[in-house]
Amino acid sequence: MRNRRLRQATLRPVRAAISIESFRPGPGGVEGAAFALARELGRRGVDLTVLCREAVAETPAGVAVERLGGPSFWQPLRVLAFSRRAARAARGRFDVVQGFSRTRHQDVYRAGGGSHAGYMARVYPSPAARRLSPRHAVLLAIEGAVFRDPRQLVLCNSRYTANEIARLHGVPAERLAVIYNGVDLERFHPGLRDGAGARIRAELGVEGPVALFAGSGFERKGLDLAIEGLARAGVKAELWVAGAGDPAPFRARAEALGVGARVRYLGLRADLPALCAAADLFVLPTRYDPFANVCLEAMAAGLPVATTLDNGAAELVEPGASGFLCGDDFGPAFRALEDPARLRQLGAAARRTAERFTWSAHAERVLALWERRAR
Repeated sequence: MRNRRLRQATLRPVRAAISIESFRPGPGGVEGAAFALARELGRRGVDLTVLCREAVAETPAGVAVERLGGPSFWQPLRVLAFSRRAARAARGRFDVVQGFSRTRHQDVYRAGGGSHAGYMARVYPSPAARRLSPRHAVLLAIEGAVFRDPRQLVLCNSRYTANEIARLHGVPAERLAVIYNGVDLERFHPGLRDGAGARIRAELGVEGPVALFAGSGFERKGLDLAIEGLARAGVKAELWVAGAGDPAPFRARAEALGVGARVRYLGLRADLPALCAAADLFVLPTRYDPFANVCLEAMAAGLPVATTLDNGAAELVEPGASGFLCGDDFGPAFRALEDPARLRQLGAAARRTAERFTWSAHAERVLALWERRAR
């Protein structure tokens, strides 16, 4: 134990800061990751300051929070203003600064959203979108400057992200670090199945197998592929859809395929742990995700995960052992719903994988990266 304390002490810069526009707890995304990291570092006694535009009233113990203010309207102006304010606030005060938002100046830039250029190429392939949108122009300019800056390390949440940034921006391997996100193993737990999970199933009147899809932006997240997989598999199961998006075109597609009555649209939900506990399989046929946190959360809940290779979280899924990696055909994953014993086996393996990715372990790896940068 003494050796571990000494090791941790050597990994701690004297003064550290993270910058993020909105500092608040969340179920996922950049805000959730920043808050979880700050909480873990506060528990370790790290001298940490959070530089933010806004923050919730209750912040993690032992963490100093500086609200920098600034405009909250029109994203291009808001992003540029925060980037400048964060740079001024950090100048000369810290040994290491890690940026979570798109800011120009820091020591470690967390590319949690991957490369915006890569995202644009997938979602808005027309060059006109890049030229005509002030929002995209600002984001592309900031990330381009960061990736060209040899003084900045780039923290990636998957090898998928690191490879994309290296390919599109020529960032050398020595500036790229891969640290997977963490997950709350208590909030997402197989033990919730008999309680919260059973209540959800009773409320929705469901007795048979259920596949869960959770994600906003149904087109990019591949809801059409999930619906087609359900139809192709021909199993008597339901597909639950949680998240924000226009369901109309997907309802029409499900009706055309004869599975309209078996697809439920639940809207935005704050009870994702309970939904995972009520389901038997998690499906996310995403077309682009640097690292879909929800996949790791589903694995922690004991669900096998079916996703694509265009998801950094796929790197944690062992095909046939803890889930499924699919192309355009998700039928085989849905057919597994007919074999409950196999699903339980896959789900148990998924949980064991998730147990390696706690926020505590994530914080240790981040501290090691900061120490490397602070030398």
